Amino acid sequence: MDLSEVTKKAISEIHKSDFKFVIVSSGGGSNAIGTLLKVPGASNSILEAYIPYAKESLDFYLMKKPDSYCSLDTTTRMAARAYSAAKKIDQTSNIKNLFGVAITATLSTNYKKKGDHRFHIAVQTRDFSKSISCVLEKGKRTREQEEELVTKFVIALISECCEFKFEYPVINELPEYININADKAWANLMSEQIEYVSSSDDQPKLIFPGAFNPLHDGHEAMSKLAEQETGEKTFFEICIQNVDKPPLSYHQIDKTIAQFKSSQNWVLTKAGKFSDKARLFPNSTFIIGADTLVRIFDERFYASRSDMLAEFDIFNQNSIGFLVFGRKYQNKFLELKDVNIPDSIKSLFKGFGENIFREDISSSSIRLENTEE
Repeated sequence: MDLSEVTKKAISEIHKSDFKFVIVSSGGGSNAIGTLLKVPGASNSILEAYIPYAKESLDFYLMKKPDSYCSLDTTTRMAARAYSAAKKIDQTSNIKNLFGVAITATLSTNYKKKGDHRFHIAVQTRDFSKSISCVLEKGKRTREQEEELVTKFVIALISECCEFKFEYPVINELPEYININADKAWANLMSEQIEYVSSSDDQPKLIFPGAFNPLHDGHEAMSKLAEQETGEKTFFEICIQNVDKPPLSYHQIDKTIAQFKSSQNWVLTKAGKFSDKARLFPNSTFIIGADTLVRIFDERFYASRSDMLAEFDIFNQNSIGFLVFGRKYQNKFLELKDVNIPDSIKSLFKGFGENIFREDISSSSIRLENTEE
């Protein structure tokens, strides 16, 4: 694709700016990376370019198998991970000048596709998440023309993030533009200036960690039983950067907390491990499923068994308790009594068996029912 003078000038301005970014593209739309690299000066702005083209490669990049390989959710997660990488790669630039860019697209090919031709582009910065999503009319453009169109949208979005004006393409289809400006507290948490953000001024004492993607009846039933047991109000805890997952974008934070009623409390943290949560919220009780308990006691997540036991001792030091609810796990219903707990912390756990609570619904099954593909 020959670059127009307007496009070359826009990319040149990006490269000359103080802004730096990591860009990642999966599936169609990867032409945008090559286009940016064609213009001299790319090393001034592009910290890293990554193309996890195969599905297995994107699984590895996201540290999980996404519900859909071409979706807004997947693209915003990619952008958030790219932004996290940008901060690690460049630790000297002003953090407000760093961002992550991500593209997913399913475009025209040499065989007839069942689904839509569509693309998603997302940007994550310290202060906002932006995205563009569009379903393209099938048969209207060649693969090369669709790639060129996606590239123009990518350059326009990057230019906007670099505070330059570059017109978005005008097309008959209706792209959806989403801009989520971060609450100042979210940005402060993301940059680790504060330890948590809460919907309430009260100190969390009953904490329910989870992704809540989405929140469902099972979560609410567990919360109600735990409140009856403890006399405390539940705080639904969302970790925005978990130990085994990419960081959340502001899109995802906004979507997650929007689910909660005004009568429900939530708290955002960066406490990925339960030992971190224990230090952050001493004298608290955590609501967990028995499947989570199995992962807590999995020695593969620790350097050694002695390190694992040392982590567990933090629960004793901070007077932590656990309410454990039975969950379907590996095709059987798992309860507290089925899990081998070290004697040093066994007294910290209380179980709710199948006779009290059983709800086999899961957030992942709900997402799969609603997935785009």
